[in-house]
Amino acid sequence: MSEGIAASAKIFPGCRIVHDAGTLCIGEHSQIDDFAFLNAGRLCRIGRFVHIASFVSVIGGGEFSIDDFSGLSAGCRVITGSDDYTGPFLTNPTVPPEFANPRVSHVTIGKHVIVGTNAVIFPGVTIGDGAAIGACAVVRRDVPPWGVYAGDPLRRIWARDREAILEKAELLLRGFESRSVG
Repeated sequence: MSEGIAASAKIFPGCRIVHDAGTLCIGEHSQIDDFAFLNAGRLCRIGRFVHIASFVSVIGGGEFSIDDFSGLSAGCRVITGSDDYTGPFLTNPTVPPEFANPRVSHVTIGKHVIVGTNAVIFPGVTIGDGAAIGACAVVRRDVPPWGVYAGDPLRRIWARDREAILEKAELLLRGFESRSVG
């Protein structure tokens, strides 16, 4: 995927995206709903067929990546960086850098991931392909692929059907490819 916004991406007018040149990439057939807020930070890469629902926020100034066929449900909070609360530092963005110690990181979300309503994802987390995160879950550590996870602390509840999901995605892509050829 090249830099920029794919022609088939749908970004609703009430969405707010803050980015510098070259820091934002939105793939084909993705959608960002009204009232979502994305601060692209160092880099924001959104794959194909991704849905970002209303009232989602991506903040922190770090790197954010969400891969193909994934989605963030209403109200999710994705935090790519935060102030250091553990040391002798002042906190908040109005404080000059020499008095603060911000920790800027990343959040990486794999393919076929669904994140439930009002879940919170902390900096430095990678969510593996096919994982499903329950509503109101708090994600502080990496999440292995192809499981369903919920709660705080986050725990695996059951497995997702990897083969069936991948097969459906392949069928969808073949349908789009045949439309563009014919």
